[in-house]
Amino acid sequence: MEKSLLSPTEIIESTIEVGMKKVRRNTSQMFLLGVLAGIFIAFGGYLSTVVIHDFPIASNGLKSLLQGAIFPVGLILVVVAGAELFTGNNLIFIGALEGKVSKSELLKNWGLIYFGNFVGSVVFAWLIYQAGLFNTSGGELGAAHVSIAAGKASLTFGQAFFQGVLCNIAVCLAVWMAIGAKDMVGKSIAAWVPVMAFVTGSFEHSIANMYYFPAAIMARQEAAVAAIIGNEGLAGVSWTGLLYNLVPVTFGNIVGGAFLVGGAYWLVFLRKPKAIKRKLKRIRKTA
Repeated sequence: MEKSLLSPTEIIESTIEVGMKKVRRNTSQMFLLGVLAGIFIAFGGYLSTVVIHDFPIASNGLKSLLQGAIFPVGLILVVVAGAELFTGNNLIFIGALEGKVSKSELLKNWGLIYFGNFVGSVVFAWLIYQAGLFNTSGGELGAAHVSIAAGKASLTFGQAFFQGVLCNIAVCLAVWMAIGAKDMVGKSIAAWVPVMAFVTGSFEHSIANMYYFPAAIMARQEAAVAAIIGNEGLAGVSWTGLLYNLVPVTFGNIVGGAFLVGGAYWLVFLRKPKAIKRKLKRIRKTA
């Protein structure tokens, strides 16, 4: 009977192989797959906000759980339909540690995918704006986007960084488990559970923020939304505010995903003691 789940050792080997394929795609392929992932993550962010924007019960915990239950549709689309997400691609770091992916290949992939994710996120926000959907419920949906962005803008550098670390531990574990699953249902569940946890926990995801800030900026242009939100506490809901948020969150995402997940699994399953490495090197020379 064929296994439905790879072992951790098999997962790390598959992760390296997947990473090698990712970095060797051409520039246009990387960029376009990054755009798609940005759209998919923005789609998850939009849907989750639709669900909670007029939630009748004044329970932040329950609202967060409901939002967390819907948001993972974005990563499920990335994993199953096929797209390139910067935060998930932090696991390519394992291939770099093994010497199977060069530093230049790694940084090129991260840079192109990050930019593609940004473009896709902004495009999706613009489409929602053009469709007039921020006026849903008399502007309440747009106001919810603005409130979310304002909360993110209010974080200190340290708070944003460490929430970014926590977030990408969850996202990379989701991608890790999805690689280990061998069917669509397994991959979907693997992607759903950790992402649900990070959204419920209010952690910071750089690509999701690439949607929420532009969406809030556009939503504020709607008269119905402006009438609800006023002007207090919204100084950070701007393109500059997005930049100030993305810097610590992005670095936090890299630390959480590349080092604390990818690096930890590399140390456990692939790193060999120096004595063994020297012995292997001698064997190769004499072979």
